[in-house]
Amino acid sequence: MIIKNCLLMNPRTNFCQKSDILIRDGKIREIAAPGRLTADEASEETLDASGLVAAPGLIDTHVHFRDPGFTYKEDLHTGSLAAAKGGFTSVICMANTKPVTDSAETLKDILERAKEEKIRIYQAASVSLGLKGETMTDMKALKEAGACGFTDDGIPLMNAFFTKQAMEEAKALNCPISLHEEDKSFIANNGINEGIVTETLGIQGSPAVAEEVLVARDCMLALETGAHTVIQHISSGNSVAMVRMVKALGANIHAEATPHHFTLTDEAVLKYGTLAKMNPPLRTEKDRLAIIEGLKDGTIDLIATDHAPHSQEEKERPLTQAPSGITGLETSLALGITSLVKPGHLTLMELLEKMTCNPAALYHLPGGTLEHDAPADLVLFDPEEEWTVDGFASRSSNSPFTGWKLSGKIHCTICGGNIIYKNENA
Repeated sequence: MIIKNCLLMNPRTNFCQKSDILIRDGKIREIAAPGRLTADEASEETLDASGLVAAPGLIDTHVHFRDPGFTYKEDLHTGSLAAAKGGFTSVICMANTKPVTDSAETLKDILERAKEEKIRIYQAASVSLGLKGETMTDMKALKEAGACGFTDDGIPLMNAFFTKQAMEEAKALNCPISLHEEDKSFIANNGINEGIVTETLGIQGSPAVAEEVLVARDCMLALETGAHTVIQHISSGNSVAMVRMVKALGANIHAEATPHHFTLTDEAVLKYGTLAKMNPPLRTEKDRLAIIEGLKDGTIDLIATDHAPHSQEEKERPLTQAPSGITGLETSLALGITSLVKPGHLTLMELLEKMTCNPAALYHLPGGTLEHDAPADLVLFDPEEEWTVDGFASRSSNSPFTGWKLSGKIHCTICGGNIIYKNENA
C-alpha cells in the first residue's frame, strides 16, 4: 500500500511534513516527499490522503471489553470494532473480568481469542487475587503469560503496605502498576461529585478527597519504590498538583486523563443523568481546568478513555442505582481536538503524543510511531472536519456525547498494514 499526500505527524520524533508512505508486509518501509514513491507491484493499493493527517494508530491504556463475564455489554469483537472506528490500533484491557484476570489460564484465554481481532489487544492482570486487595497474584508468572501491566482497576488497594509490596514487584518486573484511587469510606453514592449538584438533587455523593487521600499516599509510595505508577482517570485538581509535585521530586509517576474529565463538569449530571455518571465522578470547573493545566505542562502524560460500556437497561435505573461509566473509544480523538486543540490548550502534536508514543513507551508496546520498519499502524483523519456523534460500533451506547457536533473526523484506521476501518461517508 502507498498512502499519498498525507500530513505525517509523528510525535515521537516531532516530525510533521507532507509525505507519502510505503507499507509492505505490515511495516512502514519508506517515507518520502509527495510524488517520490510509485507502486512497482500490481498488488499495491494507492490511498490518496490529501487533506488528511496521518498519525500513529492511537493507543488506549485503559478499556473495559467486559470479556469474559459481561459480554452482554461488550466483548472482544465489538470492542475491537469500536476501537478501530475511533482510530485505535492498540488497547489495554482491565482485569476486572469474570473470572478476574488473576491467573495465567484466564489471561492466556483472553490473549488467544484476541488474536482473532484486527486490532492489537493487550491485557493487564490484577494485582490481587480476586480483586480483594489481600493476596498478591503471581505477577512474574502473569507477565510471562503475557500481561503488560497490573491493576485492580475498579477497586482501590486500601492496604498501604500491600500496595508498596506490589509496586516493588512491578518494578522488579519492569511493568507499570495502575491504581484506582478511591477511599470508599468517604463515599455515600459513587459516580456523582459531592457538591452543589448533589445538594440540588438531594442526595449524597463522592467527594474529591476520596481520591486525593489515596493519590497522596501512592505518590509517596511511587517515590519510595521507583515503580512506574499510573494514577488512573485523574479527576481532582488537588490530585494533579500532587502528581506534579512528586514527579518533580523524581518519582516514576504517570497520570491518565479521560476525555470526559477534561470536557465535562458535574453539572452534566443534571442534563444527562446516568449517562454522565462515572467513577471517578465528573467534578467542578476548577478541577476540569486543573486537569487541562496538567495536560499542558506534562504532569498528565496519558489520555485514556476508561471505555466502560453498559446496557441501556442498566443505565435507565435511578441515578443512585445505575452503574458508572461511559463508552469512550469512538469519541476520544474528536473530543481531544474539540476540547483541547481548538481552544489552544494543546497543539495537535501534543495531543497525539499523549495518545500514541507516551503509552507505547510506558507499556513497552510496538507502534506509537511512524518510522522506517515501525509497525504500519496508522489513523488518517481530518482535524477540521465536523461530524455529529450518532451510532456506535460498540455493543453499548451509553454516552452523554450522542448528538454532539465535534471536530476531527476519522477517515481510515490501518493496523499491521491492513485497513480495519474506513468511513464510507468521508
